[in-house]
Amino acid sequence: MSDLAPNDPRQYDVLVDEWWRPAGAFEMLHWIAQARARLIPPAARPGAVLVDIGCGGGLLAPHLHGKGYRHVGVDLTGSALSQAASRGVTPVRGDATMLPLGDGVADVVSAGELLEHVPDLPAAVGEACRVLRPGGLLVLDTLNATLAARLIAVELGERLPMVPRGIHDPALFVRPDRLVAECARHGVRLAVRGLRPSLFSLVDWMLRAALRRTAPERALWKAGRRMTPTWSTAVLYQGRGIKSG
Repeated sequence: MSDLAPNDPRQYDVLVDEWWRPAGAFEMLHWIAQARARLIPPAARPGAVLVDIGCGGGLLAPHLHGKGYRHVGVDLTGSALSQAASRGVTPVRGDATMLPLGDGVADVVSAGELLEHVPDLPAAVGEACRVLRPGGLLVLDTLNATLAARLIAVELGERLPMVPRGIHDPALFVRPDRLVAECARHGVRLAVRGLRPSLFSLVDWMLRAALRRTAPERALWKAGRRMTPTWSTAVLYQGRGIKSG
């Protein structure tokens, strides 16, 4: 992928077989999706809709089973949407800054590992809040615009054999205060907290990266909580907020 610029969406077509490969390039995204799902309560009404912006291969889907939502996934990449559809997600091809959805259609909006890839942050936040109904829930996670995030996610992380090179453009990383302010403009009071891998999971992941080993599928998918909340938002953080009515 060296011929593609950092953050080029075409990388996800190249990596299409990685979405659900155990111990593949997107392994840690599975962990983060599980942590994001813990912020989402069961649906409060029949027919509730969850709009998953930047859904990728549908990694949130397994963690929504039994919660009662119609899971609508929006993504730019058709190959990723095909993967998501195979997991029960209703696929919609679209740009996060111009969602092809009506106002207030969603009970929950998820924007996971998305905002650090979007050149127009105000437009993406505005669209996420627009499609959210009053009283609806916004959940998200993204990378902070800090030296620590750049060092860990790009300079170190992308040198590991299981992490795609050039998947991030650190110029697009997002400060929490900026994100909180953008959400407030659209009536969503966002609370943020840090997120990090558990120590056991991180050591296991790093060892496998160093040894270039692939963990057995059984061990990967039956693992417990891989990510844990933390006081520090210096690298990765979550956000949760309710839209005022």
